[in-house]
Amino acid sequence: MNILVLGGTKFVGRAFVESALRMGHSVTLFNRGKQDPGAWPGLEQVHGDRTAENAFAPFAGRRFDAVVDPAAYLPRDVAKSAAFFAPRCDRYLLVSSISVHASHAEFGANESTPVGRLTPEQEKEVAELSADGPIPAAKLGPYYGPLKALCEEVAERALGTRATVIRPGLVVGPHDNTDRFTYWPARFRRGGTVLAPGRPERVVQFVDVRDLADFMRHALEKALPGIWQVTGPAAPLPFGEVIASCARVATQRGAPPSTLRWVDDAALVAQGVTPWTEMPLWIPESAEGMEGFMHADCAKARGGGLTYRALDDTVAATYDWDASRNPEAPRNAGLAAKKEAEILAALPL
Repeated sequence: MNILVLGGTKFVGRAFVESALRMGHSVTLFNRGKQDPGAWPGLEQVHGDRTAENAFAPFAGRRFDAVVDPAAYLPRDVAKSAAFFAPRCDRYLLVSSISVHASHAEFGANESTPVGRLTPEQEKEVAELSADGPIPAAKLGPYYGPLKALCEEVAERALGTRATVIRPGLVVGPHDNTDRFTYWPARFRRGGTVLAPGRPERVVQFVDVRDLADFMRHALEKALPGIWQVTGPAAPLPFGEVIASCARVATQRGAPPSTLRWVDDAALVAQGVTPWTEMPLWIPESAEGMEGFMHADCAKARGGGLTYRALDDTVAATYDWDASRNPEAPRNAGLAAKKEAEILAALPL
């Protein structure tokens, strides 16, 4: 296939390019040339800003088997790209998010679960925030899910059954600089007493970026239409197994010994620990409206060809990638070593 990727040098887009090239597809990238511009020296890269007027003019006389849009957040941006490429491609794949769901209280949420909507007041706020360009990531939070839902609808209106919408859950693995999962393999590199949140039996969900990318490629190859929810693993995964995998991989790579200290939700809340960001993969089980957050149903995607690699593979690849980063560079999530030590010291023996 001849594939155009809008982006292609950052996390999900990067993993997709790698998957597509591995299977012999031809890939062209359209991006601003700012995020790791040396990532794919052998590929054609057209530089431009998708928000600019006539941004896609270089492609006016070209046609692609597929266009992949892995990082769109505003409906107006998707409307622009989808309208331009609708007559110039056979399939348009949009990466959305499970965060489109209106509520995370339901267990087994799937592709038919109702999506969130912006309130009139939020619509005004979004208009103001995006007047001069993309909404800053720090301010995107309350609007993220509903905006993604609108992006989905825009793509499907423009391309009908030629649109493929992928809704990932938490995406993890190499090149994930959000550190929402990376924190855990990296934490065991330091050794010592590791603070683990909640109960080891609590179920967590995430998908390796490479498995997500392979399914995206598969969806294009098979021309899968409609919405596909993508997270994992195939069977319920206790958080304790994730922690054990991180410890095992770190030991195999010569990290100092570590011991676990499981701390219940109430103690972490009392210590002011911020769920999900300061303590990745953790949300208090008492959090109202989040009961089903880690219990999404991805049976449709599994039936459509989604496969999963072993947990240790995901942890090892993440550990090794993190080890290649500058250890002094700031991380975007995770409990600071000093605060972890303070919390542990404050707990009763």
